[in-house]
This record gives sequence, C-alpha cells and structure tokens, in this order.
Amino acid sequence: MTRTYSNADPEAVRAFAIEAARTVSESKCTDVVLLDVRGHSQVCDYVIVGSGTSQRQMRSVAQEVEDLGKARGTPPYRSNRDDGTTWIVIDFVETVIHLFEPEQRLYYDLELLWSGASRVEWRRDPSESPAPRGARTFGARPRTTSDSDVQAD
Repeated sequence: MTRTYSNADPEAVRAFAIEAARTVSESKCTDVVLLDVRGHSQVCDYVIVGSGTSQRQMRSVAQEVEDLGKARGTPPYRSNRDDGTTWIVIDFVETVIHLFEPEQRLYYDLELLWSGASRVEWRRDPSESPAPRGARTFGARPRTTSDSDVQAD
C-alpha cells in the first residue's frame, strides 16, 4: 500500500525530510532517526524522531524546522505541543516530525511502531560542511541514498 493522493514531487519530499532531519540534529537534538514509512502509513511518507534536552530547546527546534518548511515553500500544516512540552509534533503532511523528551520517547517508542519502515541516511558526508545557520541553501539537493544504502537496524 503506497500513498497515491499526494501531488508533491517524491524527490522534493525526500530532500525536505533529509534537510529537516539535519536541522533537528544540528539544533542539538539527539538520536535523530528518519524513517521511510511509504507503504506502511496512509498519512505520510517520512517520520522523523528526535530527542530534545529541554522544553526551551525543543520549542526552538520546532520553530527552526517550521521556518525551514516555510522557506522551502512547504509550511507546516499543523503543529502540536503537549501541556508540558514533552512531545512536539510538526506535521508537513508528507513528513511528520516528533520531538520528545527522552522519557516520553521511550514510553511511546515510535521506532517500534514503525519497525517495518526503512531508515534513511540523512547525515552529511564528512567532506560536506553544514550551511551556516540562517543561510541554508534551500535550492541545493542533498545527497540521496538508494534503497541498498539505507541503514537497517
């Protein structure tokens, strides 16, 4: 089962998911995972999960990712935070980002929920340097991996 109702370019969606995962990691979230849930989910193509260090940091990361989406012409459809800001969800329709405090992440264990999904390598080559904050190159295509390059855990 794959999603067929999205009009978005699949390569652009993948590129955005990779750049969003990089942004989450570069904003000091830990254990960032990018999952390709196409064929497993009827609501999105990619899921990003990351652990934050504090409420303030998680809110800041959420804002940075929302700004990334807006700059790329993909503003968030919706964003939700629980009362204690222990779990933040940013929904870009094709890509959904979950930011958790570590205890909440263990409790909800989304990686187990999507255990059938493949992990997408989002880290930059060591030869690539990250774009300076506020000066990201939104038109550049990130390095993509083929299905054989995807990490399996």
